[in-house]
Amino acid sequence: MSAEISGSKSTRREFGKSLSAMLAAAYVSPKLIQGVAGGRLKGFSRADAILINSNENPYGPSPHAIAAITGSEGVACRYPDDLYARAKQSIATLHKVQTENIALGCGSTEILRVCDAAFVGPDKNLIVAEPTFEAVTYYAEVSRAKAVKIPLTSDFRHDLPAMASACSNGTGLVYVCNPNNPTGTINTRDEFAGFLAKVPASTYVLVDEAYFHFVEDPRYSSVVDMIPHHPNLIVTRTFSKVYGMAGMRLGYAVAQKQTIAAMRPQVLFDNGNAAVLAAAVASIDDPEIVPVNKKRLNDTRKWVTGELTKDGHRVIPSEANFFMVDIGRDVTPVIQAFREKKIMVGRKFPSMGTCLRVSVGKPEEMRAFLAAFRQIVPAAQKSAA
Repeated sequence: MSAEISGSKSTRREFGKSLSAMLAAAYVSPKLIQGVAGGRLKGFSRADAILINSNENPYGPSPHAIAAITGSEGVACRYPDDLYARAKQSIATLHKVQTENIALGCGSTEILRVCDAAFVGPDKNLIVAEPTFEAVTYYAEVSRAKAVKIPLTSDFRHDLPAMASACSNGTGLVYVCNPNNPTGTINTRDEFAGFLAKVPASTYVLVDEAYFHFVEDPRYSSVVDMIPHHPNLIVTRTFSKVYGMAGMRLGYAVAQKQTIAAMRPQVLFDNGNAAVLAAAVASIDDPEIVPVNKKRLNDTRKWVTGELTKDGHRVIPSEANFFMVDIGRDVTPVIQAFREKKIMVGRKFPSMGTCLRVSVGKPEEMRAFLAAFRQIVPAAQKSAA
């Protein structure tokens, strides 16, 4: 079956465990939908709105990926075992590891769920930053695990020393989103090296590199190459962002063989489809998709944040395809005001309730956002005075 993570087939017992985990996840799904996807469209067509709310890539898949998707129609009636193996091999080659070091997920959010299911529980807590991407804490609730939230630093980055200090023998997993969602801030390679040296060997460290491809700061790097030295390190990536395939759902984990084996029973059965697996292989083989999307989205982000800064607004420095701007008041009515203009912006993060998260769209979309922002925010500030 294509749900395999190593070369061996999933057993019926493993399938039963995976099914149980999937059913357990359904228990939390209403909250997950409200919290993570609550800013998505309700009440009008996507065709009528500017969608700068979910950190998507508006340019979509590469032409090579689109051709691969179209070509997958001929095998749509078959389970994509061969494509599953090819995708794993392409990803392994990309990272200079073996296929036994790779686990595929239905989006990288499945990897987060798998790690929670495998490594936390009533006697094993989860350490996360506050704020960060919330799915990992929601999934931990299914395992009845306590989430210990560590505030960001004064410059809105993960406080890695504090997160390491919070770890104990009762900590099963530490989650670090780098660059962080929603702030777009990073932690450096040197900071990570010191962090990993302090985290107990019994605690797994999950580093979410969903926005890795957009970073320009030379102090930053992926930590995939640290995996051989840290059996407890897991890195997750996604095809949703720079590759423009958020709607097709494919992510993956890279880790040592024994760590992948510990995750195996929690992976959903048949969690890849022929279209996205073929598109993933084509995307990896496309030398232009990453640099082209990185440049045009980063250039647009720099332009719009520069305009906001010139207008006197505080913008948190971002290394991702989104940013946060502090409007100085509760963002809830501002989000609604944008909605009334058919512009969907990011959801509210309660611990940073005056900061609006905005995804980077195409230049014309960001011009429309900026014009609306200049109307909405000054009016809201004036009425609050």
